[in-house]
Formats: sequence, C-alpha cells, structure tokens
Amino acid sequence: MAGDDEGRLRPTGWRVPALLVVAGALLGVLLTNALPALPLLPWSAIPTLLLLALAEGFTAGRTRRRIRHEPGTEPIQPLSAARLVALAKASALFASLALGFFAGMALTVSDMLVLPTQREVFLTALFTALSAGLLLAAALYLEYCCRVPEDDDRGDEPPAAR
Repeated sequence: MAGDDEGRLRPTGWRVPALLVVAGALLGVLLTNALPALPLLPWSAIPTLLLLALAEGFTAGRTRRRIRHEPGTEPIQPLSAARLVALAKASALFASLALGFFAGMALTVSDMLVLPTQREVFLTALFTALSAGLLLAAALYLEYCCRVPEDDDRGDEPPAAR
C-alpha cells in the first residue's frame, strides 16, 4: 500500500544533495559577484569541517559494528540510532550547501589569481569546499551504517509482515 510508506524515513538520495550543491554554488557566485571587494575568508572552517567529518566517520564505524552485533560491542539503543540518522541527514544537507557555496566562490575568483587577496580567497574557499565534501561523504556513510541488516531467517515472510 502507498499509505504504509508515508511515515518511514527514507535514505538520503542523490537528488537533494545535488540540488543543494547547485543552489549553494549559485549563491556563492552571486554573492561573490555582488561584493565590490572580497573580504578575506576565515580559514577556521577548514579544520572544523575536517574534525566533524572525522568524528562522523569514526562514529559510523562504531555504529556499524554495534548494529551488526559484532563481538566486543554492546547493542545500540534504537533512539541512539535514530539520533545518529538525524545527525547524518542534517550534516549531509549542510555539507552539500557549503560545498556548493564555497566551490562557487572559488570558481568566481579563479580568473583573478594574480591578486594576493583573490588568491587567498580562492585557496580558502577551495579547501573549505573540499572539507565540506569530506563531511558530506562521512555523513552519507554514517547514514548508511545506521541501516539494520536484513535477517536471513525471515526471508520467506512478505515485506509487509517484517
């Protein structure tokens, strides 16, 4: 039935992050072109995004082992798994938007790299976009690791009974 799937949480597909990357890139280009002089971007976003990506990647590995009931791990509580999925989805959406925005900024100033300010803005925007890309990958991996594996002993039951 179509009504049964309404309350289910669906995995993040490729369309929404791709749309957010494009929208972010458009915003980055428009903002960069609208400013008469570019201010220097803070570089602190780069290590922040990298630390978030590292933390989510580490959490994803631990969560996957706990969901699969591997030896030496304790089972994960369903509410904890739901919170991790919410974190992963929010991180994926934010990282998509940030990736597009900073890539758009880097693309806009890429033709003026002879000027020191534009070169610094370009490098900061480029590395921030790359860091956001790593966060996006880690968030999608965390979301993937929160999936419950199918039980082989229930293979003969119809999907509605599971």
